[in-house]
Amino acid sequence: MERLAKRIRTISPSQTLAISAKAKAMKAAGESVVNFGVGEPDFPTPEYIVEAAIAALKAGKTKYTPSAGLPELRRAVCEKFRRENGLDYEPSQIIVSNGAKHSIFNVCYALVDEGDEVIIPAPYWLTYPEAVKTCGGVPVFVEGAKENAFKITAEQLEAAVTPKTKLLIFNSPCNPTGAVYSEAEVRALAAVCEKHGIFVLSDEIYEKLVYGETKPFSMAAVSDKMKELTITVNGVSKTFAMTGWRIGYLAAPKDIAKAIDSFQSHATSNACSIAQYATIEALTAPVSAKKIEEMVAIFAERCRAAVARIAAMDGVYCIAPEGAFYIMLVVSGAYGKSCGERVITDSVSFADALLETEKVAVVPGAPFGAPDCVRLSYSLSMDDLMEGLERIDRFLKRLK
Repeated sequence: MERLAKRIRTISPSQTLAISAKAKAMKAAGESVVNFGVGEPDFPTPEYIVEAAIAALKAGKTKYTPSAGLPELRRAVCEKFRRENGLDYEPSQIIVSNGAKHSIFNVCYALVDEGDEVIIPAPYWLTYPEAVKTCGGVPVFVEGAKENAFKITAEQLEAAVTPKTKLLIFNSPCNPTGAVYSEAEVRALAAVCEKHGIFVLSDEIYEKLVYGETKPFSMAAVSDKMKELTITVNGVSKTFAMTGWRIGYLAAPKDIAKAIDSFQSHATSNACSIAQYATIEALTAPVSAKKIEEMVAIFAERCRAAVARIAAMDGVYCIAPEGAFYIMLVVSGAYGKSCGERVITDSVSFADALLETEKVAVVPGAPFGAPDCVRLSYSLSMDDLMEGLERIDRFLKRLK
C-alpha cells in the first residue's frame, strides 16, 4: 500500500520557488546574487491600503467573514468588473479566496472530473497542470509558436478538442511569456469554445500590466453564451503589490459560484478578514488608478531596457513581451556547450550553471512547457536588472 495518496504523488514541486530559495540562501551567505526568479512586484503595498488594514485591525474586524468574502468586498469586485471589463455580475457570483492560485484550484475542483481533458496553451504557468492533475484531469498542451509571440490560434485549439475536453485554461497577459491576446484573437478562441461547449478558466491576474498597443479583453465579455462558460480569476497580488496579503477572487455562473462557495466553506472558510478590508480600499480608492499607472510605467521602462540589452547578446534571443513582468529568454543555442567541466544540456543545467558561476537566478523553462527557454522576471531595480543581464552576457561568452 502506498504511503501517500495518488493525487499528491502527481504533484511536482515549484521550480520557481526552488530556484528562489537557493538564490536567497546564497544571498544570506553574503554572496552577490541577482534574482530573476519569483514573480512578484518589487514595490511596497501602497500606504493607503496598509492604513486601511490597520484601521480594520483597530476596529476589531478580526472575526470570521462569510466564506465567499465580505459582502462589501464582493460588491466592490462586481463594480470593478462592470467598470473595467464591461461585465455585470451579482455579488453571489463572486468568490473571494486565499489568492488567485486558490481560486484556480477551486475552479478545477468544481469542474474537472477523473479523465476530463483540460487544454493548456504552452508555455504556461507551471501550477496549471498541477491543479488539473490533483483533480484527476488530464492536461493537454497546445504549443504557442514563437512566430506568433507564443500565442495559440483558434485552429490549434480546434485541433486539440476531443469528446473528453472539459476546460480551457487561458491566461492573458501571460505568465511566463508576457503575451497579450488581442480582442480578435480572444473572440476566435471563444468561438471554438462556444461551438463545443468548453468551459474557460480565464486567468486575468496581470490585466493591468500591459505595455504595448494590444489591450487585454475578457473572455467572458465575448457574448452572453461565453459568459456562461467562463470563470474569470483575478486578484490584487500583482496590480497592487499585495502578494503576501493573499486575496484572489473569481466571477462565475451562479451554479458554479455556489458550488465553489460550498467547497471553500469546508476547505478554508474565508480569506483573511483584514486583507479583505484592505482589498476594498485597493479596489475603490480613487488614487489607485494613478498608483497603477506609475507602476506600469516603471515596468515598461525596464522591459524596453531588458529587451534592448538581450538583443545585443550572442546565442540567445527573446520575443518582446507586451504584458506581465516576464521575459522568456531562448537559450537553446547554448545547449551542447560547456561551462568549465559542466555541459549545458537543457534549461535546468543552464540555470544551475548560471547561478553557480555568475550568481544569477533564472527559472528553467521546462516546467513551463518551454524546454528551450529560461524565464526572467524584471521585477527588480533597473540597476539590478542591467547588472544581471551583464552577468548573463558574460556567462554566454565563456561557454565553449
